[in-house]
Amino acid sequence: MHFSISLRILGLLLTLFSVTMLPPLLIAVLADDDTVTGFISAFAITLMSGATLWLPLRGVKRDLQIRDGFLVTALFWIVLGLFGSLPFALTESLNMDITDAIFESVSGLTTTGATVLTGLDELPASILLYRQMLQWLGGIGIIVVAVAVLPMLGIGGMQLYRAETPGPSKDSKLTPRITETAKALFTIYLALTVLCAGAYSLAGMSGFDAVCHAFATVAIGGFSTHDASMGYFQSDAIYMVSTMFMLISALNIGLHFAAFRRRSMVGYWEDSEARFFAGAMAVCVGITCAYLMFSETLNTQDSLVHGLFQAVSITTTTGFATQDFSIWPGFLPMMLLMFSFMGGCVGSTGGGIKAMRLMLIYKQGIRELKQLIHPHAIIPLKVGNRRVEATVVSAVWSFFAVYTFAFIVIMLVLMATGLDFITAFSAVAAALNNLGPGLGSVAANYGEISNFAKSVLCFAMLLGRLEVFTLLVLFTPMFWRN
Repeated sequence: MHFSISLRILGLLLTLFSVTMLPPLLIAVLADDDTVTGFISAFAITLMSGATLWLPLRGVKRDLQIRDGFLVTALFWIVLGLFGSLPFALTESLNMDITDAIFESVSGLTTTGATVLTGLDELPASILLYRQMLQWLGGIGIIVVAVAVLPMLGIGGMQLYRAETPGPSKDSKLTPRITETAKALFTIYLALTVLCAGAYSLAGMSGFDAVCHAFATVAIGGFSTHDASMGYFQSDAIYMVSTMFMLISALNIGLHFAAFRRRSMVGYWEDSEARFFAGAMAVCVGITCAYLMFSETLNTQDSLVHGLFQAVSITTTTGFATQDFSIWPGFLPMMLLMFSFMGGCVGSTGGGIKAMRLMLIYKQGIRELKQLIHPHAIIPLKVGNRRVEATVVSAVWSFFAVYTFAFIVIMLVLMATGLDFITAFSAVAAALNNLGPGLGSVAANYGEISNFAKSVLCFAMLLGRLEVFTLLVLFTPMFWRN
């Protein structure tokens, strides 16, 4: 493992990240609000820190190994979470301590959408834009972006790409070269963002709100510029636009690339994971709308509109809200929370376990049932027309086991801080699945829980965003041995 090359890359990426503070700073200057000093200080500190890491090592040229890729990925997300908190911590009017500032930053970068802030409608536009930009950058993965825009790194980027890209299909590439792959991902991501912002604007949002909510929608983040989230707009047209782009963003971004290149939509239906995701989504939406209707919680039209929106928002781990779903009757709040464990598809910006993994677990379960009936039969496990190797199934089960174990341990730690079961369970689910809103005391925001609990949830958000193993591997002695 080469620490010098890892620190060099970290310095370059940190320097790149400092540039993202300039648009909010420009807005702060134009509005002459009290965030100018905070953004200038945060920009200077981040830029100087990145330069300090990079300059002494700028001449280092070595191949990046797999362990280096994991180290850079994990370190960058941790460091970025810390430096991303500076504008919040250094803006006195926000009155945020360092724990709250880090929580807000990590929540944005991991596209979780949990917040400790209230009174969003009165906050300066610069802070609101910065929060949304954190989610947008977190959605594409700042390291994949850096590989696309910094070819002068002079290193192979596949190690970074494998560590950053979510899901079990990490070795699949859209184009032959990793740099071209990253550029393709970024192009599709940017195009979706522009289309989403345009659709929001046509549906009735202001230009500022349209851009901000497009950032959060395509990133499947959930931050809003209003305390009432999407409910602020009271517009069915806006809800439908949001629903459509949340579903699009929850699909494998590679499918969008393939559809654009082939000029055909057939690939979406041919993809086994996309069909599984669509089926699960249909079940969730159907149950939610029907229960709201028959329980007379809402009238027929509102049951269909809000049921559809909320089911899609929670299942895809976006976390937007049109209503407080935590007070919906019966089993609905818990059912929606459980669907968030699936999240989006592999290669999407969604959180959760991913539809592909759950589909493989389901297929493996069916296979075992058939094997009981026909013990001597050879029954291969297939996804589409491809046979799934035993090593892949083993990896999926290993991920599921570690994910479950981490969930239980973190929940018990939160309960030890004094949180009740529902609050602790939903808070861990919302953090580990990168969802955002929970139930109980964290239904609206996370401002009332202890700083220690917030710190634990920051770890859970990073664990979920980096798909458990990328972060946990750093805690194993084997990783650090030569």
